[in-house]
Amino acid sequence: MSAVRLPGTVVAVTGGARGIGYAIAEQLRDAGARVALGDIDAAAVTEAGIRLGAAVAPALDVTEPDSFREFLAAVEAATGPVDVLINNAGIMPVGRFVAESDAITRRILEVNVLGVMNGTKAVLPQMLSRGRGHIVNIASLAGENPTPGMATYCAAKQAVLGFTEAMRLEYRGSGVHFSAVLPTFTRTELIAGTTPPRGLLAEPGDVARAVVRLIARPRRRVTVTRAAGVAMAFNKLTPRAFGEFTARRMGVHRIFTDEVDRAARADYDRRVGNTPSDD
Repeated sequence: MSAVRLPGTVVAVTGGARGIGYAIAEQLRDAGARVALGDIDAAAVTEAGIRLGAAVAPALDVTEPDSFREFLAAVEAATGPVDVLINNAGIMPVGRFVAESDAITRRILEVNVLGVMNGTKAVLPQMLSRGRGHIVNIASLAGENPTPGMATYCAAKQAVLGFTEAMRLEYRGSGVHFSAVLPTFTRTELIAGTTPPRGLLAEPGDVARAVVRLIARPRRRVTVTRAAGVAMAFNKLTPRAFGEFTARRMGVHRIFTDEVDRAARADYDRRVGNTPSDD
């Protein structure tokens, strides 16, 4: 349980049915926040809501502006005006870019980028009118450190970082905070069938604790884990060739291309609509 207390804070979490979103919602509940969950998987998010005692709105498709507005309206009706929106929903198909279908390329960008924009546009007017609020976007260290086998995902997360920073500057002084959270590889189904370096692996609870602390004390950007953030900063200070050599020695260039266990990843691929061709 987090030592941070957020009594009565209304927090809406997208992609809240499982993984990082569920862990965030659980720790927010333990911190005293009033949590509402949204997810495209209506059955899973309903079960998650029951387990957490959280409000649940109808199935949320973050790629559709009307769906997002309906979600936020349902949250407000159930819990009150949203103080914090956590744009967490995201998908991470992996493999070589030429093996990625056009449909899944579009889907990654729609969910991971347009979903963040839709949520921000839907919730921001109400926050601005109250002169307070916080939008937390779950990005990724992949947005700062491009990784083979994740080209579209990296591009999407880099876009989220740029968008978050632009919003922070555009609405400086409004009372609304904008933050990006950059997790390293996290032990959820997103990395099913892969073996990231052990020193660069986080647990969903690590990300959740960082988010709870971030809500209590807003900052522009937080990395998870701290060790992964230090490694990223060090990589920026070293010559590019050295950084790429180090990554290759760690096997990062093979993890999401040549060494993906497609059978172990099959359930996740089916759920997100990914049908990769032979790499």
